[in-house]
Amino acid sequence: MTGHGTEGQNANRSIHFERRRSFHEFIVNLFPLDISIFTRKILRMHLTGIALSALLSATVVRAADWPQWRGPERNGVSTEIVNTQWSAEGPAMLWRASIGTGFSSMSIRDGRVYTMGNNTNDDTVWCFEATTGKELWKRSYTAKLDPQWYEGGPACTPTVSGGCVYTISKWGDALCLEADSGKTIWQRDLKQEGLKPNRWGFAGSPLLWHDRVILNAGAAGIALDQKTGKVAWLNGTNGAAYASPALAEFNGEEYVLIFAAKNLIAIDPESGKEKWRQFWETGWDTNITDPLLWQNRIFISSFSRGCALLAVETSGPQVLYDSKVLHNHLSPGIAIGEYLYAFNGEAKTETDFRCIHLPTGQLKWSSKSPAFGSVIRAGDKLIVLADKGELLIIDPSPEELKVLARAKVLSGTCWTPPALANGLLYVRSAKGELRCLDLRPKTS
Repeated sequence: MTGHGTEGQNANRSIHFERRRSFHEFIVNLFPLDISIFTRKILRMHLTGIALSALLSATVVRAADWPQWRGPERNGVSTEIVNTQWSAEGPAMLWRASIGTGFSSMSIRDGRVYTMGNNTNDDTVWCFEATTGKELWKRSYTAKLDPQWYEGGPACTPTVSGGCVYTISKWGDALCLEADSGKTIWQRDLKQEGLKPNRWGFAGSPLLWHDRVILNAGAAGIALDQKTGKVAWLNGTNGAAYASPALAEFNGEEYVLIFAAKNLIAIDPESGKEKWRQFWETGWDTNITDPLLWQNRIFISSFSRGCALLAVETSGPQVLYDSKVLHNHLSPGIAIGEYLYAFNGEAKTETDFRCIHLPTGQLKWSSKSPAFGSVIRAGDKLIVLADKGELLIIDPSPEELKVLARAKVLSGTCWTPPALANGLLYVRSAKGELRCLDLRPKTS
C-alpha cells in the first residue's frame, strides 16, 4: 500500500537542502532575501569559526545517533524527520544481513551498527558499517538458544559509549568490547556472583551512569565498573525481571528504576541503596516493559496485570490509578503530550494498538490494524513495526488512528523495536534478518 502525506514536506526539503549546501551559503540565506548582493558578499567574507561551530553542532543534533536501547534518551524518541511517501513496495532497502536468532535491537554510533544474535548455540555481537552493511567485526561466545514458546536467543541491545560496547547474554555473560575492533576489554560471568537467570534469561539492556554499568540482574540490580567489570554493588541474587533499567530524577534526587520480579524499585545509582519500592506482582514475574517517565510521574504496565500511574513524593510513590486499560507486553509505548500510544495484550493472543489519556487512564481509541508490534517516535510521527513485518508511519492523534504509510518490509516474527539514525531505519526479525531501510526525506 502506498503511503500518502504532505505534512512537513517543506521542512523535510529545507533540512536536507541545508545539509547539502555549504555552511557559508546556509548562514547567508538565514537573512532576508531582499538584502543587497553587496551585503551578502560581506556576510560571506566575515563568517567566523564560532558561527561555523554552532551550525555544525545544530546539524549533528538533527541527525543524532541511536547508541543504546530505545535511542539517545532510552525513551524511543528521535528528533529526526522521516519520509512518509513511499512506493507500494515500501521504503528502499539499502542492505541486509543475517545475524542469528534473537530479539536484540540495533545501536548506531559513529557510522556503525551493533546488534546480537544466536547461531548453533553461540551468541554473536555484530558490528556493521551503517550505510553499506559491510561486516566490520564479530565476537562470539557459547550461549544456549533456549527457545521457550518463542524463538530464543539474546534480548539485550548493546550500549555503545566511550569507544566501548557493553552487552549481557540471557545467561549472565556481561561483556565490554572495543567498539572499533570487537576485542574483549573485560568479561564477567554473573553466575559466579551467585545471580540466577530467570525463566527466560536476562533481557534488560545496560544503562551507563558515570563509571557504572547498571543491569537488571539479581533481586534489585547490579552495577559493574565500566573499566574493569568489577562489582560496584549488588542487591541480592534472586531472579530478575526483564525490563531495562531507567534513569530518573524526582525531588532533586537521581534514581535508577529497576522493574524487578515483583516490585518497581528505586535505587541510588552510586551506592545501590534502595530508596523505595512499589509492589507489582505479575504472573511468572513478567515485568517486561520499561517504566515510562512522564511529567514527574511513572507509568508501569504488564500484560498479566494491567497498568498504574505513580506520583513520587518525598515519602515514596503514590498510586494515582491502578487500571486494566492497558496490558503492555513487550514494547514500551510512546508518550506525546498527555497521550500514550502502545500495544495492548499478550503476544499471540487478542491484542490491539491503543491510545490512552495518561492523567486519567481513559481509553481514547483502539485498533486491530496494527494489532501487535513495537513503536518508536521520529519527530512528530510514530514508526510502528508490526509483529508480522509490516512497517507503518502514524500521525499520532487522540481522536483516531491516522496511518500515513504502510508496507511489508520483513517476514516472520518481528517483536524487536526498530532503530533510527541519520534517516536510516534498522529492522530485524526473530530469525535474524536485519535490514536497513532508507527513510531520509526527499530533496526534490
